[in-house]
Amino acid sequence: MPGKVSPDDLLTHVFERTGATESDDTILQGPADGEDAAAIEWPDGDDTLVVSSDPISLAASQVGRLGVSVATNDVAVSGADPRWLTAVVLLPGGADETVLEEITRDLDEAARTVGASIVGGHSEYVDQLERPLLSLTAMGTTERFVPTGGAEPGDAVVLTKAAGIEGTAILAADFGDDLGVDPDTCTRAVTFLEEISVVPDSRIVREYANAMHDPTEGGVAAGLLEVARASNVQIDADRDAVPIRKETATLCEAAGVDPLRIFGSGGLIATVPAESLDPCLADLEETGIEAAVIGTVREVDGGDPGLSIGEESIVDPIDDDLYPLWAAADAGG
Repeated sequence: MPGKVSPDDLLTHVFERTGATESDDTILQGPADGEDAAAIEWPDGDDTLVVSSDPISLAASQVGRLGVSVATNDVAVSGADPRWLTAVVLLPGGADETVLEEITRDLDEAARTVGASIVGGHSEYVDQLERPLLSLTAMGTTERFVPTGGAEPGDAVVLTKAAGIEGTAILAADFGDDLGVDPDTCTRAVTFLEEISVVPDSRIVREYANAMHDPTEGGVAAGLLEVARASNVQIDADRDAVPIRKETATLCEAAGVDPLRIFGSGGLIATVPAESLDPCLADLEETGIEAAVIGTVREVDGGDPGLSIGEESIVDPIDDDLYPLWAAADAGG
C-alpha cells in the first residue's frame, strides 16, 4: 500500500541518520515525528530559514498547482512566508511536450499566486513512470518558527475552511466519471484545487498559534494525530464540529470514504491559547476565511499521545482512504 513511511521506520532508519546535524548548532528543528519542515538559524541571527520538500505522485490532474501548494503550505504553517522553490519534474517516457507545458504553466501560476520564485530544479523522462512525478522544495524565512509540536494543554483546536478540500478535488478529477455523481457537483469540486493553499490562512493564524499543521495524507484525522504525537498531548475532537462541504459529503459517500481521512490540504490545523482564540477567529472572519473550533488539547493521562474523535481513540498512524481507489484504478478495477 502506498503512503507515508511509518513513524517507527522513520525513527529507526531516518531520524538517526542525518549526517552532521549533531554538530550543527544552526539547526533549530530537524527531522522528527509530525514535523514537516526544518528550521535553520539564518546567518544574520534575526530570522529562521524554513525548508520543506514534498512529492506529488498519484494525482492525475493539475499536479503543478498541487505541488506548489503542498510544498509552500508546510513552510507557511511553520510561520514563514514562502520565497523560493526548486522543482524536480519526472515525466513518463512516452509523454509528449504538452504534458511538460501544462505542468510548468501550473507551476508558474501557482508560484506567482503565493509570491514564491522558482529558482532551480531538474526535469527528465523516465520509462518506468506511468504518470508524472513532481518533487518540490520550498524555502522561506520567519522571525518566529511555529512547530507542529507546539500544542499546549488548554489550547483550542482550530480548522480553517473545511475537511478534505484537496481530497474532494481529487475524487472529482480522478474518479468523478465512475462515481455516478451529478456532473455539476464534480465541476464545483474540481475548483477546490484553487483553495488548497493555506498561505493566507497561516499569515493570520501564526500571530496567535502555539502549533500549526497542514493536513495532507490521511486528512484532518491524520493531521490532528500528528500534532498530538509531535506535541506529546491528547487532542479531543468533535466530529460534528468539523466543517464538511456538501460536495465533499456527496463524493465521499459515493466513493465510500471518510471525509476526515482523505487528503486535507486547504484546511489549516492550529492550536490556539484560550486568550487568543477570539481575536484569531475575528481576524480570519474579517479576511473572509472560514474557521471552526473542532476540539481541545489536554495532557496525556497515561499511555501514548493520541486523538479521540467521539468514542474512537486513535494512536496509530492513519492511512488515506484514497489510496485503495488509486490501487484499484491501476489494477483496472
